[in-house]
Amino acid sequence: MSKVLDVLIVGAGPIGLACGIEAKKKNLSYVILEKGCLVNSLYNYPMNMTFFSTSEKLEIGGVPFISHNNKPTRAEALEYYRRVTTSWDLNVNLYEGVQKVKKGEHFEITSEKESYTAKNLIIATGFYDLPFLLNVPGEDLPKVKHYYDEPHPYFGQKVIVVGAANSAVDVALETYRKGAEVTMVVREPEINPRVKYWVRPDIENRIKESSIKAYFDSSITEIRETEVDIKTPDGSKTINNDFVLAMTGYQPNFTFLKSIGVEIGTDDMQTPSHDPDTMETNIAGVYLAGVVCGGLQTNKWFIENSRVHAEVIIDNISNPH
Repeated sequence: MSKVLDVLIVGAGPIGLACGIEAKKKNLSYVILEKGCLVNSLYNYPMNMTFFSTSEKLEIGGVPFISHNNKPTRAEALEYYRRVTTSWDLNVNLYEGVQKVKKGEHFEITSEKESYTAKNLIIATGFYDLPFLLNVPGEDLPKVKHYYDEPHPYFGQKVIVVGAANSAVDVALETYRKGAEVTMVVREPEINPRVKYWVRPDIENRIKESSIKAYFDSSITEIRETEVDIKTPDGSKTINNDFVLAMTGYQPNFTFLKSIGVEIGTDDMQTPSHDPDTMETNIAGVYLAGVVCGGLQTNKWFIENSRVHAEVIIDNISNPH
């Protein structure tokens, strides 16, 4: 493309779409590039997932989000963001991942399909594409899953769920109720205190009655086709196993950020450098929006409290101070 864009947005999640909407409002030339499908992270959520937030907190661009439930479902959210994209006629290029960004007079962006030149770059890539690995022998076996879709495949199977936060607890309960024999392996001494308050008693009671087996202060040391080795406070144990569902959390693509020159903090959360008042990074013209701003603190930013990033960024680009 020979035209110099005002803004190139990386990521077509809700916040990337919100950035596109604000750019369009200001009559800025823009394109949104997404390596997967529209709102790719939401698409990879479990099929039966329900959001923590009510629908109005997920709205962007003034498009009403009408849900049939108090808390909207994944399917309703996918439908909503498709409708937002169509309503605003957003310039979104799907299945077009960014491969390289070079800074010169402007930013030269090379994607899998095209080359672009842009005055500003907004990174709204979220964190859901890179799971934390167990880093144990056998993790590459097909039986090990870092993403969970639905419970049906695990009926009648011996399933290990790794983790004790919301995702792990939801997976453990749902697969157990659909006929799986569930064992939880948890590094911490208890279920995460931040687990949804209406779910925590459920999982604790299932563990107490031994419907779901749980090893606390424990970790997996090796995975094999029909067995898993676990290190526990009582020594090593080997248990029979069909599937390992590693709900260990996810992380931003720090490699991509570093390749552009964005500094990553040395704090425990590896917070990418940015000005909270403008969302601009240490690289002039490069902005962060959404969950990626929190580094490893992936529970800091959600759709409802980072929608404002879009307005802040586009305002700063339109009216540089």
